[in-house]
Amino acid sequence: MNNFGKTIRLFLVDGTANALTTAELSNWTGIGVKVPRIKIKDYSSRVEFKKPGVYILIGKNENNDDAAYIGEAEVVADRLAQHIINKDFWNEVLFFGSKDKYLNKASVKYLENRLYELALHAGRYIINQNIPTRSELSEAEQAELEEFLSNIKILTASLGHRIFESLEETVEQNETKQLILFCKNGAGANSKGSPSTEGFIVYKDSVFMLEEQASLTNSISAERREMVLEGLLQAENDFYRLTKDYIFTSSSRAAAATLARSASGPIEWKTAEGMSLKILEI
Repeated sequence: MNNFGKTIRLFLVDGTANALTTAELSNWTGIGVKVPRIKIKDYSSRVEFKKPGVYILIGKNENNDDAAYIGEAEVVADRLAQHIINKDFWNEVLFFGSKDKYLNKASVKYLENRLYELALHAGRYIINQNIPTRSELSEAEQAELEEFLSNIKILTASLGHRIFESLEETVEQNETKQLILFCKNGAGANSKGSPSTEGFIVYKDSVFMLEEQASLTNSISAERREMVLEGLLQAENDFYRLTKDYIFTSSSRAAAATLARSASGPIEWKTAEGMSLKILEI
């Protein structure tokens, strides 16, 4: 399927990125709004806040993990006022409505459920809430709302949060298949990964060296320790096994974490046939 270019219009209402930002797409009746929690009272009388919409509360949980709560409201301002009183974790909200009267109670409940499903599948943020009820809509209505949903995904990422974007969507693919690379050594390390728009993804069940060599940087050693504390790396038969797909900021960082030593990602990551990432990138 061909992807077509889109024009995004961001408007900083106060001329800074620390206040209210609106986001619009060309030829779309919807609108996105991003606003810090502490600024909501300043803007709650604006027309965007007085309409139906879906919203995402964004912050950190008690373990400092990215966390979000997804909801819907017939009047967004009223619901946000309740959450300011009842929910402490969040410091920013994104919400999406319509510039006309396109959205109603049934449609925002449908969008709430679908956004919840997308966030769970992406697995980037902790979503701690009950499963939202999905409205019963006609096939035609669902098709229209799925298009609306795709625009919400684009704007959410453009506003700085990839909560709905799965790791698979960040991996470059050619016309036939996804590029899969391997990083291994004779001692038993064996990782599988792919270049990503966010850096480099190493896939679940990859095997990392446990014992670190002196050449490993303090930064990567600290990242490995954090991964162990979070349960992402589990000791198994004198190695670490990766329990979940994980994004490193570069192929070299991913290779060094795997081999537990200084490493050049473009050289260490190779196809099954032995062609290095360095050659593929030329």
